[in-house]
Amino acid sequence: MESATSTRQDEPPEVDDIGRRRSAPVSPFSAREGGRGPSNPKDAVLQTYRSLLRPGANRRWLLRGAACVAAAIVAGLLTRDWRIGVTIGGAVLVGLIVHTARRQSEVPQWRKPSAARRRTEAQLKVMQRFGYRVLHARRIQDGNGQIDHFIVGRRGAFAIDSETWDKRLPLRNKLEKLYHGRFSKNERIDEALAEARNAERLISAELGREIKVRASLAIYGPSMPWDSHRLRGVDIITGTKVRKWLRSGKDRLTPEEIDEIYAAAEKVLPARY
Repeated sequence: MESATSTRQDEPPEVDDIGRRRSAPVSPFSAREGGRGPSNPKDAVLQTYRSLLRPGANRRWLLRGAACVAAAIVAGLLTRDWRIGVTIGGAVLVGLIVHTARRQSEVPQWRKPSAARRRTEAQLKVMQRFGYRVLHARRIQDGNGQIDHFIVGRRGAFAIDSETWDKRLPLRNKLEKLYHGRFSKNERIDEALAEARNAERLISAELGREIKVRASLAIYGPSMPWDSHRLRGVDIITGTKVRKWLRSGKDRLTPEEIDEIYAAAEKVLPARY
């Protein structure tokens, strides 16, 4: 058994505004080379905040601000302390932002039934600002499987499937087998591994060289005694620790390799919806 719980803390801060097909990617490794990204870190930060003001966001921010002000005034009047009112208003704003982030999704089919996929997608949006490239809901051309999230960044290429399991049932590893309560989940693990291997084969054929795709299952619901744990060739991840797990990759890809793998994956792994 192999544990992948370590987190690298020495990564330089990298900011990116990728994730949209209509805009060119900003590589954190070559911002000064080729003119693809802002050379000044302050410009990169401003670019990130400008993305919050895209069309349609103004009305949402106006409503959030009104709700926060109303909550602050009511709390201040009831407690007769303006500091408590300001604190309550700030808490309301944070709650609204978190709720909205979990409800939004680039994949329309995920907006209602697939809470686990939306939660992973929200974490990956943060990683995109650090140079990671992401594809969602990708179909395996010669198979029935689906990769919920394909990610490539400086630490390698990853395939993540996101699922919500019953939190009332314990999750345990027994003799290289994963059990959710008394139910074996080995079949689901093997499916995730097969999907990643197929993606690995297709992308390698497209590029003309071998690449590795790390398979994983992000599980929401039951508590786990680990952040990530490798079992049968698949990393079993605590759903809320996806970003930490991505930083544990051991590969070191160049910006050019990241772009090549992303373009190949976009071509050989068509969108499911």
